[in-house]
Amino acid sequence: MSYSNWLRSKVSKKQNKAAVPDHVMDEKKNRELSGSLAEAVEFMKKLLGENDDFVTHRFHVFGKHDAAIFYFSHMVDQSVINNDILKPLMLKPRESGQQDAAAPLKEVLVKDTLYHSEAILEKRFGKLVEGLLFGQSVVVVDGMDEAIMIGTRNIMKRSIDQPATEQVIRGAREGFIEMLGTNISLLRYRLQTPDLRVNTMEIGTKTKSKVAICYLAGVTNPGIVREVKNRLSKVNIDAVLDSGYLEQFIEDNHWSPFPQVQYTERPDKVAANLLEGRVAIIVDGSPLALIVPTVFSQFYQTMEDYTERYVMMSAIRLARLVALIFSLIFPSLYVAVISFNPELIPTEFAVAVAGGRAGVPFPAIIEVLFMEVTMEVLREATIRLPQQVGGALSIVGVLVIGQAAVSAGFASPITVVIIALTTIGSFATPSYNAALALRLLRFPLVILSGIFGLYGLMIGIIFIANHLLSLRSFGVPYLSPLVPGNFLDSRDLLIRGPLWKMKSRPSFLHPLDQSRTGENIGQAVIHSREDDIMEPVHNPNAKDGNSAKVDSNSAKDDKGAKDSNGANDGNSAKDDKGAKDDNNAKDDSNSAKDDKGAKDSNGANDGNSAKDDKGAKDDNSAKDDDNSAPDDKNAKEDKER
Repeated sequence: MSYSNWLRSKVSKKQNKAAVPDHVMDEKKNRELSGSLAEAVEFMKKLLGENDDFVTHRFHVFGKHDAAIFYFSHMVDQSVINNDILKPLMLKPRESGQQDAAAPLKEVLVKDTLYHSEAILEKRFGKLVEGLLFGQSVVVVDGMDEAIMIGTRNIMKRSIDQPATEQVIRGAREGFIEMLGTNISLLRYRLQTPDLRVNTMEIGTKTKSKVAICYLAGVTNPGIVREVKNRLSKVNIDAVLDSGYLEQFIEDNHWSPFPQVQYTERPDKVAANLLEGRVAIIVDGSPLALIVPTVFSQFYQTMEDYTERYVMMSAIRLARLVALIFSLIFPSLYVAVISFNPELIPTEFAVAVAGGRAGVPFPAIIEVLFMEVTMEVLREATIRLPQQVGGALSIVGVLVIGQAAVSAGFASPITVVIIALTTIGSFATPSYNAALALRLLRFPLVILSGIFGLYGLMIGIIFIANHLLSLRSFGVPYLSPLVPGNFLDSRDLLIRGPLWKMKSRPSFLHPLDQSRTGENIGQAVIHSREDDIMEPVHNPNAKDGNSAKVDSNSAKDDKGAKDSNGANDGNSAKDDKGAKDDNNAKDDSNSAKDDKGAKDSNGANDGNSAKDDKGAKDDNSAKDDDNSAPDDKNAKEDKER
């Protein structure tokens, strides 16, 4: 038998192996209560009694029935146990009002006594233990063949905060947390429709992790939902501590560096993908939700692409895509050109590059690989260090190490610039796992370029493209909608089209409901200028011919009246002006005569002169009044006429 066949047989045996048994509960998980309180207490203490936080409290129901309550002290709400469970159960019948002696005791306790809505009856020890480990409380009464399991779980959780890995300028500021119930409530808050379906299952023989499968009925293709449930049901593992555990089990190609399942901690992003016809997987204890099926274009798109205007965000998306390609091929292109085809670059620049590399003893491929490894180590150290120290290390490390490498002759200045630009380009990729795949693929591309030049670079790109074409995510081609080509779906591929133009859901997901908008949404959004009632020069009555004529005639009448009044005013103004000129002339003449008389008399005093002046002024005023009166009378008659 060859080694490959032996390895394949071992793997198949592991896959067909039964679930990992719990050695404690394997024999007694299906055992049922017999009605004996002593037996139940002994079983619980034998199974869980070694835990210091496990509590067994004995009491009497209605003052006459022996009972015991079991719970883990750090997982329950003590106030609920004291006020809603123990207090009503320990009251005597005459005080509690329980008078129906014919009803079974268990029905009286569950329906009429307990102040709690999450109380169920269970007789199997296995289910009771699972409830205790989940955070519930169990009440066992002597003589009852069923125990009461009550939901008293109270786990401390962190508050809802802004997602740390997917920050946006314009968008929601809340993200998922580790509690499954809170995450589902955030999702239902955004999708307030009865079509939202949430199906849960338990995965993990030890952790019993709750996994929620979320989708929109009537939108999501049932085949995708069945495939998701089928793959999750085959996951046989002892623990699911994060959604990443499930991602590695349900992806199509386990050897591909490209992610085939998208994860996010943004509820609005999950809601948007559900509306397109995808399925979300949320794991209790993980703040990251999985989204399937996934295509490559999702990894350079952000929620901000849809909250801003499409022209601006289309340009930013193109820049993001250019940075993604730039971060993949730029170092290998530099190695190929410098090592094999320096004639492709301008002469002045080639001389500058050669001068910078004059003191470097290594070839370009070794130089680039050395700087790439150094940058990856520095990036990893920055991520793992505390936030207060990581920022300082990233800045100081880049400056010090880069300058020291150039001074020591390990790298040329142009190589440092190339690696820095490549690193910045990788930071522009919104998805961390997609950027990680591109960072990994840079190394084989650099090696191929250093050995074969541009031919090696082209061979590497062809291999990557061929691999992307072969990938599928839950049956959906990875490069959809580019391959196979679909013009309508391409509106959200390289650029983001207007929202009113994106009328249908992605066809490669085969949704049951294709339409996303109304039939006449385009005409409703793009208004004509005639319908714009807020236009300053717009006359809403312009279409009424009679009104237009009336307005025209009234305008002419007003204009004629204004012209007539203007003419009268002009004549009146002329008369007033003439009267003023005559009066001024007479005043000057009288004044001159008075002055002459005053000079000839030589004996006239100032009093006489003043009298003469006063008399002249009085005469002139009288003449002015006489002249202005006829003019005013004429103007008044003209105005009345």
